[in-house]
Amino acid sequence: MQITTIGIDLAKNVLQVHCANERGKTVLRKQLRREQVAAFFANLPSCLIGMEACGSAHHWARKLQALGHTVRLMAPQFVKPYVKSNKNDAADAKAFARL
Repeated sequence: MQITTIGIDLAKNVLQVHCANERGKTVLRKQLRREQVAAFFANLPSCLIGMEACGSAHHWARKLQALGHTVRLMAPQFVKPYVKSNKNDAADAKAFARL
């Protein structure tokens, strides 16, 4: 299980994480509470992380970059074309993994 790309949908308490391998195949889907995020990403090899630009996105981007990951932020109006089905937290996280 080699994770190369991760999409995160940020929310108030629970963050949705969608992990994909180099071929774009889903490897792991997980819900994380805010206090679990740093420990989860500290145990992963460095990878590309995509997330929607919002109020807390820059905070999380700085934390994840400090752990050695590459982070890309996407403006909210550009998320919709990447979402295949209904727009919800899990679907958004999957869309961010395609950045």
